[in-house]
Amino acid sequence: MNQNQRIKTANQVILQEISALQKLSKSFSKNFLKAVETIQKCKGKVICVGMGKSGHIIRKISATLSSVGVPSIYVHPSEAAHGDLGICNPKQDCFLIMSYSGNTDELKTIINYGHKFKMPIIGVASKENSTLIHASTIKIVLPKVKEAGLDMVPTSSTTMLLAWGDALAIVLMKLNKFSKENFAIYHPSGSIGKQLTRVKDIMVKRVDMMPFINENASVKEVVIQITKKNYGCVLVINKSKKVTGIITDGDLRRSINNKNLLTKKAKDIMTKKPQMISDQTYAVDALEIMNNKKITSLIIKSKNNHYGLIHIHSLLSFEI
Repeated sequence: MNQNQRIKTANQVILQEISALQKLSKSFSKNFLKAVETIQKCKGKVICVGMGKSGHIIRKISATLSSVGVPSIYVHPSEAAHGDLGICNPKQDCFLIMSYSGNTDELKTIINYGHKFKMPIIGVASKENSTLIHASTIKIVLPKVKEAGLDMVPTSSTTMLLAWGDALAIVLMKLNKFSKENFAIYHPSGSIGKQLTRVKDIMVKRVDMMPFINENASVKEVVIQITKKNYGCVLVINKSKKVTGIITDGDLRRSINNKNLLTKKAKDIMTKKPQMISDQTYAVDALEIMNNKKITSLIIKSKNNHYGLIHIHSLLSFEI
């Protein structure tokens, strides 16, 4: 096979899969809606089952369902026959079973178990006259595709299985009103989850750790507090404990030539009306504000005049 033939074969695969997905997009029917309704009403978890390539695909679909708030777990059909069926709760769970042929022998144990306990079975296969489709409560038959020149590798069918599962997950996500906040909860370590983190979750908020200083404190006390708290700034508060200004170590350096500096009070050298943001602000937006304003700290204002502080180093260490 020369280079041109290799490229031709690669293009042939992609074109076949595009054709398969176009057929799939026209195949969604009442049975798909029944599958969605069954999973939405499921009080327990979706138990996903598949063997071989279908097993790899449904394992991914199971992970996708869980990531959008639909409790799901993958069970290997062979392991199910040796004790893993103990994970099932017949009164609350449902089965989602995928098979290219629909006649995989290893699936019989799962199917029999589902029938015994009258559990809903959503069966997805490419052959209507198959064991899985006949045995399923909800029957999903994928459109027929012709694997031109690739009869031994059903790539288009496996592509349809994966796309069908993605479509199911997204529909359920929208029906369940799965929000950005939910996504951040389930994906705390992912890049998207981190971008959806709010400043309230990573800001300094303990009173004993906050760099507060009274507005009548001396400049010497300001320097001591900045050094002690190590945030590069102090928040100036009045007798009502309301933040009225901020003093950064940069402010002190810029004031060093003032002959009367040491005789002044915090309120004399502070920056009044400092930049503040809500504790509901996304961390990524806080970082953008810092970059635009060329500042390294932001004051966070919560309800009832409770204050927090976030430093750019905290955002960077959190990989925002």
